[in-house]
Amino acid sequence: MTTDDPTAPPPAPPTSPPAALPGLGEEPVPARRRVTCRMCGRPLRGREARLWGLGDECRAKLAVRGAPKPPAHDVEQDTLPGI
Repeated sequence: MTTDDPTAPPPAPPTSPPAALPGLGEEPVPARRRVTCRMCGRPLRGREARLWGLGDECRAKLAVRGAPKPPAHDVEQDTLPGI
């Protein structure tokens, strides 16, 4: 319906529902990704465990399994000539 009457008010713009306020819970909050231990598969809860990807018990097991560091020993040797 069009009118050429100059005194007619302009047509109203289509109304849309107001935007939802943030934090009202309409958008689902993404769940934290579940991080599990790389050795035993149990869920990790602590910050350090999540960073390492290993639980406290498994990290302790790896520390025990590691080869012992060889003792440092000095070797007596003659100085090289020309130095």
